Amino acid sequence: MAKAAGWLRHPQGVWLRKALFQIHLWTGLGVGIYIVVVSVTGSVLVYRSELRQRFNPEPRLVEIAGPRLSDEGLVEVTLDLYPDHAVEVWTNPDDPTHAVTMSVRRGGEARQQQFFDPYTGDYLGNALPAGWRLTTWMLDLHDNLLAGETGRAVNGVGAILLALLSVTGAIIWWPGVQSWRRSVLVDWRANWRRLNWSLHSAFGVWTLLFLFMWGFTGIYLAFPEPFAAVFDYIEPLDEETFDPRVGDTVLYWFAYLHFGRFGGWSTKLAWALIGLIPPVMFVTGAVMWWNRVIRSRTL
Repeated sequence: MAKAAGWLRHPQGVWLRKALFQIHLWTGLGVGIYIVVVSVTGSVLVYRSELRQRFNPEPRLVEIAGPRLSDEGLVEVTLDLYPDHAVEVWTNPDDPTHAVTMSVRRGGEARQQQFFDPYTGDYLGNALPAGWRLTTWMLDLHDNLLAGETGRAVNGVGAILLALLSVTGAIIWWPGVQSWRRSVLVDWRANWRRLNWSLHSAFGVWTLLFLFMWGFTGIYLAFPEPFAAVFDYIEPLDEETFDPRVGDTVLYWFAYLHFGRFGGWSTKLAWALIGLIPPVMFVTGAVMWWNRVIRSRTL
């Protein structure tokens, strides 16, 4: 009871809090850049559907000029421009005024789609608008860190560390029963060091549940098999009816919560804005570390 009372009144002197502070500090510094990347890309990708619609690929018009090239002829002219690539006809529209889309790929690289004139064989540029390609690239960066299954696994570890940061942050945030109200507000009149701490403290506590949610659901998105196994054990699938189970609904909502795919524009706006808080947390935390550790050693 005495230890609990000491934690509530003066947590700064509790050994466990000091240990968790070190875990929180070095974990935050270690994965800070990673969290900035996934947070910023996640905020943008909240509007993934809107971006895809905005940059939806359109047909490229060409002039009809003599006979069309055969599929073999199209592959040949494409190989002239992309030697050492695997080439195939991706789309050959029935409309004679539309360009042909050729698929090109080298080794394990991502497939590219390129426009070619089906009459002259001239190269007409990338079939996917730059905005579409950028959105796709950001999605791969956010989900897989541009590294396929390996990147997805690393992302899962990052999600575990984000959840750990939120839990340890909640514990070390507690300033004591006499000061907690002050720690949920930003003191805009304080000097810059105190203001930096105040921003880190207040932003952290107000977004705590969001950060833990993104970390926990991110673990599921990276490693879905253990979650599915647990729910299969709790509620086995009825192979005669295949009726939806409570667990299926829960896992379905994990993805919806992670990306804010519910509630309309207000939810998307909230997810996008709150998703920009972790970079602020990293910057303010790094500034505190610099002042307490690096700068103090040089004075």
